[in-house]
Amino acid sequence: MAACTRILGIDPGSHATGWGIVQVRPALRYLASGVVRPGRQLDLPARLLVIHEQLAEIIDRYAPQIMAVESLFQARNARSALILGHARGAALLAGARRGLAVYEYAPGAVKQALTGNGQASKHQVRFMVRRLLQFAELPALDESDALAVALTHESRGRLPVGRAAEGRA
Repeated sequence: MAACTRILGIDPGSHATGWGIVQVRPALRYLASGVVRPGRQLDLPARLLVIHEQLAEIIDRYAPQIMAVESLFQARNARSALILGHARGAALLAGARRGLAVYEYAPGAVKQALTGNGQASKHQVRFMVRRLLQFAELPALDESDALAVALTHESRGRLPVGRAAEGRA
């Protein structure tokens, strides 16, 4: 029997970071998911610390071997992009410090992998996550986005962080 492989998917955000873990070997199955919500009353450094620490605890609890993270998208403005980049950094650090193989996928590549449409809505992605993982109810959007990133890693290939993942199969 093949070794157990677990993938931690991350949908980063400074106020809500979605996470989801799927096991892909010996068979695809959902393990856990949730949302890290540091609290809007905290300043950015404190929010980043909460994101890092909670993701580190999740990694310790579920022992994934792989982390798949959604890459930056077109942000509303430079400040939003910078803050999102900080949240991604906190997540990437948690994975790197725990020795995970870390991969990155563009939002359009995730949508394409799950729905066949790189312009699909979050609701269409959530519907496909529900269908693929056989959920009775729809998961929260941040959770479904994170699970979608994990499922994309298994279905689309393996592109390490630092290499363009834009629309590649």
